[in-house]
Amino acid sequence: MPQNRPEMEKIWDLIADYRRMDSEGLIHSMAHHLEFSQCKNRYTAEDFDVYRSLATSLRDRLVEFWNDTQQTYHLNPIRQVYYLSLEYLIGRSLRNNLINLGIYEECREALRLIGYELDEIEEMEVDAGLGNGGLGRLASCFLDSMATLQLPAHAYGIRYEFGIFEQIIERGEQKETPDNWLSQGYPWEIPRWEVLYPVQFYGYVQSRWDDEGREWRQWVGGESVLAMAYDVPISGFQNRTVNNLRLWSARAPRAFDFQIFNRGDYMQAVEEKQRSETISKVLYPNDQGFSGKELRLKQQYFFVSASLQDIIRRFKAHHSDFSTFHQWVAIQLNDTHPSIAVPELMRLLVDEEGLEWFEAWEVVVQVFGYTNHTVLPEALERWSSSMLGHLLPRHLEIIHEINRRFIQKVRISHPGDEDLVKRVSLVEDGPDPQIRMPYLSIIGSHAVNGVAALHTKLLKDTVFRDFYKLFPERFFNKTNGITPRLWLMQANPELAELISSRIGHDWEKNLEELRGLEPFQEDKTFRKEWRELKQLKKQQLIRWLEKKNGYFLNPDSMFDVQIKRIHEYKRQLLNLLYTVYLYNKLRRDQDFKPEPRTVILAGKAAPGYFTAKLIIKLAHDIAEVINKDPLTSARLQLVFVENYGVTVAEKLIPATDLSQHISTAGTEASGTGNMKFSLNGALILGTLDGANIEILEEVGEKNLFVFGMDSEAVQRLRSEGYQPSGFLETNPELEEVLKMIESGFFNPKHPELYRELCNGLREHDHYMLLADFESYCEVQEKVIEARKDPEEWTRKSIMNTAGSGKFSSDRTIREYAQEIWNVEAMPTELHGHKIQT
Repeated sequence: MPQNRPEMEKIWDLIADYRRMDSEGLIHSMAHHLEFSQCKNRYTAEDFDVYRSLATSLRDRLVEFWNDTQQTYHLNPIRQVYYLSLEYLIGRSLRNNLINLGIYEECREALRLIGYELDEIEEMEVDAGLGNGGLGRLASCFLDSMATLQLPAHAYGIRYEFGIFEQIIERGEQKETPDNWLSQGYPWEIPRWEVLYPVQFYGYVQSRWDDEGREWRQWVGGESVLAMAYDVPISGFQNRTVNNLRLWSARAPRAFDFQIFNRGDYMQAVEEKQRSETISKVLYPNDQGFSGKELRLKQQYFFVSASLQDIIRRFKAHHSDFSTFHQWVAIQLNDTHPSIAVPELMRLLVDEEGLEWFEAWEVVVQVFGYTNHTVLPEALERWSSSMLGHLLPRHLEIIHEINRRFIQKVRISHPGDEDLVKRVSLVEDGPDPQIRMPYLSIIGSHAVNGVAALHTKLLKDTVFRDFYKLFPERFFNKTNGITPRLWLMQANPELAELISSRIGHDWEKNLEELRGLEPFQEDKTFRKEWRELKQLKKQQLIRWLEKKNGYFLNPDSMFDVQIKRIHEYKRQLLNLLYTVYLYNKLRRDQDFKPEPRTVILAGKAAPGYFTAKLIIKLAHDIAEVINKDPLTSARLQLVFVENYGVTVAEKLIPATDLSQHISTAGTEASGTGNMKFSLNGALILGTLDGANIEILEEVGEKNLFVFGMDSEAVQRLRSEGYQPSGFLETNPELEEVLKMIESGFFNPKHPELYRELCNGLREHDHYMLLADFESYCEVQEKVIEARKDPEEWTRKSIMNTAGSGKFSSDRTIREYAQEIWNVEAMPTELHGHKIQT
C-alpha cells in the first residue's frame, strides 16, 4: 500500500491551475499534452493530435474525481455492487464526458480560440469496440446511471483488441473486416500494470486431507494466463462521481522462451504468448467449431475469474470473515455469459477460503443477481460436459454437486415428479450431457429479472416456468431504460435546448419531468419550432450520409427507419415485403400520391448467419431497382447504412419520423431502440412486443401505430398448426411480392438467389411474417393518413417525448439498487489523492 507523504501535497497545489474547468484551463492542458504527450508543436500538430490532447486533458479532470470517488468507497465500507458483462457498447466518450463534467460550451470556446471546431474534433474519435448490440449498449447506459445516482459500483469486462467486426457492403453483400479500434490507442483508459491475476485452465482435481481428516479438493496442473487490468473512468452527470469500468487483457506468464529461441524454433518461442493473448483478442469468436466454443468459454471464465479475485481483494482490505461476504458485496450477472461465476465463487469460498459447502452456498445465493435478456432457445447458453470438464475440471465437479443437492430438494418438495426433476436439472442427458447455464444462474442467485413486463411474464409462464413455481420470490421485472445524457443531450442537443427553454433543466436528472411538455402540444409556436428542429436534424443526417455513403436523400420525405441487428425475428424482411408492396402500388396507381418516403435500414448480421446476410443483399437489390425507377423514385427510396453502431444511431435517431419495431410478439425481450426513438419524438410503428407495450401505456395509444398478433395469439396460432399458404391464398398482392422476389425481378443475374428464402416463408414462416402482413399494411395506411396532418403528427411527436420519462436508465438502476442490490448512494468526498486501485 503506498504511504501518505505530506510533502506530496505541494504537487497537487502546483497543478491546481492545470485542472481548471474554464476555456483557458483547457487550452493550457491541451498545450501541455500536445507537446509532452503527443510530442508535437504548433507546426506539426494534426487534427488527430488535437483530439488526443483534448481527450487526455479531460481524462486528467476525470481522474481527479475518480481518485476522490474510489477513496470515498475505500474509506466508507458499505455494500457495493459489481456488474459483470461480457460487452459494453460505449460508443464515443468525448462529448459524453464534456456534458457530464458540465464544460461542453467551455470546450467549444477553447477550441475556437485555437482555430478548431468541436464538431470536427469529435469526428476523430472511434467507437470503442467492446460490444455488439442491445446487451452492450444497455450495460453502458447502466454505468452512466450508476455514476449519476452516485452508487458505489464497479463494472468488469474484457478489453477486446478487436471489436466484433466492421461491416463493409460490396455489391450489396456484407463483408466483415477486423474492427481494429485500438490501432491508434484509447485515450480514456488507464493501464494498471501492477494489477495482474493468474487465471487457470485445464489440469486435474485431486484430494488432500487436513489434520482433522477433512477432505479438500484441489485443482492442480494445467496452464495459466495473466489478466491485466485497464481502467476506464465512467463519469456521473455533474456530480463529481466517477466510477470505474475495469477491463481485463490476457497476458502470457512468460512472453518469450529464450531457450527454445536459442535452439532455432522461433515460432514456438512466442507460441505461449500468442495462445494466451488470443483470449482477449476478439469479441465473440465464431463458435461453430469446437475450438471456437472452447475459446468463448475461456473468455467467459477468464474475465469472471479475474473479476472475482479483484472483488475478493477489495473485500479483504476491510474484512476477514467470508461468511459475511454477501453483506458487503452484490454481483449482477448481465445475461448468462458470466454464469460460470456461480461455481467459481463456490470454488474460491470452499477450496481457497475454507467455508463449509452449506455456508458458502448461502453466501453465493445472496451475492448474485441474474438478468435474463432473451426467450429465444438458441440464446440460452449450454456447454458440453466434456468440454467444460476438460477446460475447468473443478467447476464441473462443483456444478454436479450443486445439481445433486438441488435435485434432492426438488424430490423432497415434489415427491414422485421425475418429469420435473428432469426439466429443472442443470445437466441435460445425452451422449455428451449439456450443462444448462441459465438454470445455474437461477439456482445460484437470489434475484432473477426480465427486462420488460411482457418478457418477465414469458419467463415465468414459459421458459423458466418450473423455476418460477419453485422460487416465485426470486423473480422480478426491471424494464430496461436508456440514459438521456447520451440519447438526448448528446445526440440531439438542439431538442434538449428547446425542451429546457419551456420546462427548465430538471428533466436532465429526472426524466419524468418531461411530462411538463404535454401542455405545449397545443402551443402553435412550439409545434412550429419542433418541426423546424426535426427538419434541421434531417438536413444534418443528409449531409453526413452524402459524405459517408454518397446517398442523396429527399429532405421533404418521411424518414422511416429500422435500425437494429439483422435477425429473422426482428423481421427486417417484413419491412422489405411492404416496401415492394408499396412500390407496386405506386407503379400501378398514378393517382396514389402519398407523402414521399425514405426507408432507412441499418444493422449487422452475424458472420455465420446466412439468412440474415441474404436479407441485407435483398435490401440492396430492391433499392437498386426502386431508387432508379423514374415512376417511383421521387416518392419511394430505400437505403442501407453500413457499419451500424452507436455513432451511426446518434445521427439517425434524431432525424427519424417513423421508427419500426416489428418483431414477432413474444420474441423481443425489451428493446431499447424504441425508447431512444420515442425520446427523440419519432412515432413508433410496432407489434405488442417487448417494451413497445409499456411505451404505448406511457405515450397513449393514439400516439403510436400498433399492428399484428399479440404473444398469446402467436402461441395459439402456432399450437393450432400454422399454415402460411392460407394467408397467401387470400392476399394476391402479397403473393405477387413473393413471386417478384423469388423470380429474380430484383436480381436478374441470379434469379434463383432468393428462392430458398421465399420457400421458407411459404412452407414454414417461423416468425409469422405472412400472418401479420395484412395488419402491417393496414397500419401503414394509417401512417400515410396521419402524415397528411402535420400539426396533429407534431402533437403525437411531442407526446412521445413527454411520455418517455419512465424509460430512463436512472429509474431502472434505482429499482435494481433498492430491490435487488440493497445498495445506497455514496456521494463523493474530497480526499486528496490517497487512493487504492
